[in-house]
Amino acid sequence: MSTKPQVAAIEGWYTMDADNPHLIGTCCKECGTYYFPKLATYCKNPACESESFDEVELSRTGKVWSYTNACYKPPEPFVAAEPFAPYAIAAVELDKEKMIILGQAIEGVEVADLKVGMEVELVLETLYQDEEADRLTWKWKPVANPA
Repeated sequence: MSTKPQVAAIEGWYTMDADNPHLIGTCCKECGTYYFPKLATYCKNPACESESFDEVELSRTGKVWSYTNACYKPPEPFVAAEPFAPYAIAAVELDKEKMIILGQAIEGVEVADLKVGMEVELVLETLYQDEEADRLTWKWKPVANPA
């Protein structure tokens, strides 16, 4: 386990509360449409002309809407761990907002482990390490079904 400080890989996109992390989005003050990443220009809802948003913490839980694997190293500016290893990506419909958020599945969860409709929760996990810190990002972790 690293003794380096843990910092966000993408500043301002999620809280750094290890026990209760949230993605940070915005909600249109007029129509209630949610956005991630944060939006501050104009509402993209065609029925709304608002330019006012509240910053909000989005749901930590949702259901897998779709999933796939990433078998190639993504291009810059994305920073992948070295050596690169394929990983699972989940498109998750957030419980409250009903919007789809893409993210990696936690380390050790493969495509074969995921199912459409599976409940998942948002967690923080190391994306990569550099000389200064462990860079954390959000990932999706399957919720264990109660027995």
